[in-house]
Amino acid sequence: MSNSKMQLAAVIYGKDDLRMEERPVPLPGKGEVQIAVACVGICGSDVHFLQEGACGTFLIEEPFVLGHEFSGTVTSIGEGVTSLKIGDRVATEPLVPCRKCDLCLTGRCNICRNKVCFCGTPGFDGGLRAICCHPANFCHRLPDSLTLEEGMLLEPLAVGVHGCERAGIKPGSSVLVTGAGPIGIATLLTAKASGATKVCITDILQERLNFAKSVGATHTLLVKARDDPQTVASKVKDLMGCEAEASIECSGSEEALSVAILATKPGKVVAVVGIGNTNQTIPAFHALLNEIDIHFSFTFRKSHEIAIELVASGKVNIKPLVTHRFKLDKAVEAFECAKNRQGMKVAITCND
Repeated sequence: MSNSKMQLAAVIYGKDDLRMEERPVPLPGKGEVQIAVACVGICGSDVHFLQEGACGTFLIEEPFVLGHEFSGTVTSIGEGVTSLKIGDRVATEPLVPCRKCDLCLTGRCNICRNKVCFCGTPGFDGGLRAICCHPANFCHRLPDSLTLEEGMLLEPLAVGVHGCERAGIKPGSSVLVTGAGPIGIATLLTAKASGATKVCITDILQERLNFAKSVGATHTLLVKARDDPQTVASKVKDLMGCEAEASIECSGSEEALSVAILATKPGKVVAVVGIGNTNQTIPAFHALLNEIDIHFSFTFRKSHEIAIELVASGKVNIKPLVTHRFKLDKAVEAFECAKNRQGMKVAITCND
């Protein structure tokens, strides 16, 4: 539903075609709340949509409002909503499952067969606008101690939480993270909070490795895009003084995934979080001989509650991730900043 009021929104039409245009202000439907959007983070998948017109198998066929990492304040309540009230500050989960299929009923809602909505992806408008609506059951009330900007960062942190769960990180683990972008940093922070004693992180940008070191990485390794994976894996093991007991690939690079497999201890796990090419070549025979389990990790599963606890308790300081801030009417410039990998997380404020 919408009313006659209009608002500014960042709408993507296709490759290299992001437009600022007027869109109707939506009214909350049954089970929904209306949100005054405070802060939206630009994700790597958003950049994929802009640079390629697609992200994996998600293809842009019709224009839609970008933005799936966002927080805000509830401004109106739809029919049947009792869990939230006007004035509540919330962080949203972008993926809304059906909660009826076999996967949902066995606790795997993130891989629901009949997704109701994945806001900020083709077919579903996201949060890069002043006002949006979202199912109340997928809005998390923020503790008073968390800022709205931290609330926006809960989504990438939840991705890191789920990735660490898929990798089986335990206290005392030695962990490799490939890719020191925002998701890699969120994964690093979660691994440290989970008790990992050694965390080595790799990237092709020294400034990102410097950032990783400043937030807790015990080892960093600068690599080049086409470095030999076996050589890089050997360097990782030399740096750590051991093989990785869990590896988490956060860059989407085929070479990085190969490094993760080759650097992982036999019998242990590689979790794949990064979005890369639709089809990739990996050292499968090495993984076979060494019984290295490869677990793919998609979004999150009941991870926001854990992310909130990690931040509220002080176990994770997520604030440093935001290095650049823009207002909504400068969203095009914000995406240029993100495309050029300037800083770490680029945030857009929608209501000042």
